Amino acid sequence: MAAQKKQILLNAFNMACVGHINHGLWTHPRDRSSAYNTLGYWTDQAKLLERGLFDGLFIADIIGVYDVYGDGIDVTAREAVQLPVNDPTVMITAMAAVTEHLGFGVTINVHQEAPYTFARRLSTLDHLTGGRIGWNIVTGYLDSAHRAQSGGTLPAHDRRYDYADEYLEVLYRLWEGSWDDAAVRRDRAARVFSDPAHIRKVAHRGEFFAVDGYHLSEPSPQRTPVLYQAGASGRGRAFAGRHAECVFISARDTATARESVRAIRAEAVAAGRNPDDVKVFVGLAVIPGRTRAEAEAKRDEYLSYASPEAGLAHFSASTGIDFARYGLDEAIPYAPGNAIQSATAAAAKRGLTKRDLLAELQLGGRYPVLTGDAVAIADELQAWIEEGEVDGFNLSRIVVPESFSDFIDLVIPELQDRGLYKTAYAEGSLRAKLFGQGDRLPARHPAEAHRHRGAPQRS
Repeated sequence: MAAQKKQILLNAFNMACVGHINHGLWTHPRDRSSAYNTLGYWTDQAKLLERGLFDGLFIADIIGVYDVYGDGIDVTAREAVQLPVNDPTVMITAMAAVTEHLGFGVTINVHQEAPYTFARRLSTLDHLTGGRIGWNIVTGYLDSAHRAQSGGTLPAHDRRYDYADEYLEVLYRLWEGSWDDAAVRRDRAARVFSDPAHIRKVAHRGEFFAVDGYHLSEPSPQRTPVLYQAGASGRGRAFAGRHAECVFISARDTATARESVRAIRAEAVAAGRNPDDVKVFVGLAVIPGRTRAEAEAKRDEYLSYASPEAGLAHFSASTGIDFARYGLDEAIPYAPGNAIQSATAAAAKRGLTKRDLLAELQLGGRYPVLTGDAVAIADELQAWIEEGEVDGFNLSRIVVPESFSDFIDLVIPELQDRGLYKTAYAEGSLRAKLFGQGDRLPARHPAEAHRHRGAPQRS
């Protein structure tokens, strides 16, 4: 009997803004991203993605602005480089209302809100989506965000992860330990909605947080949302190995992806988890056509609207380096900084000049771009799964909704014919769909330490 093929997991990658990854394409006549601040834009997209059996919509976010390139926001503002940007959580319930299975991974910075109220926000979303919410844990890398919020400066890279570790500890106590499953009775005759003997106060005193209170929400379908993370530095990988269930990586090729995947899984094992407790997604852009010629013509059309300089402004913020200061072929003194260390290290390793970067950013972004007919695209995706050892993809939009609808109509049937993609959704929560092991975090996850196992308390 032949071994069952590993099925591809798939997220659409978007953001509550005009320009997300592939910059400048908002000027394309078929692009709808300028309608990002309308509800119909999001509900139409959710219904489209569910038609394509996507596992989720991964919603990126930043607080702060990209003001490193040219020491200001000139290019950022003109080309809408993730500015303006709206709150990524607000439209989720509307999308959930028009879908049944699509998951939602929402990016929220740990420095944005106190864990006590944040726990309620995510529990509420998990309730209202029927257990389809995930949280992309980010520690932030923009100094502009800290200047705007508090007048302060961005904490050191590894220190941000120390803060996030304690943030998660508080959340686990609230989500997993404050309310027993037996707490909510809804007993009209006895006049007991919730049994206080099964609700306990969280008392936490740590370096960054002091909490003395009860979680405000009753247990949601997943309790803790599916945990996403995207840190690729040494400290980021250690954090992912301990906490994350889904990790988002950037990789130029399958060999680089395989190296990252193995390092992340090794960190999970070091944290006492199983290597397959973590699903790894790589970011890609895809331009499919009915023929290779059609796909290449579409790519050339897209290139005529893209803005490589806007992509460079984005990359300047990612690295903390003002590339506007350098000539096209001038050596750039890359050095470890306080922004995204993995992005800086990758560019330094290759010795990229400004000319090199602009060439890589010809489509406005730095993700690998797959162009071809359905068979060619499916071949490449299969190689990423088999050789790169990833579990799935975060597909960025180039022209929206065209990028997603083309993939759904052309590529997904080919993947299904190969047994590489589902033909129907599984039942259950987002976690159950991704891992097939129930709605809640497994006992080997560090959240287990904060689950209450004793007898109910009595007043």
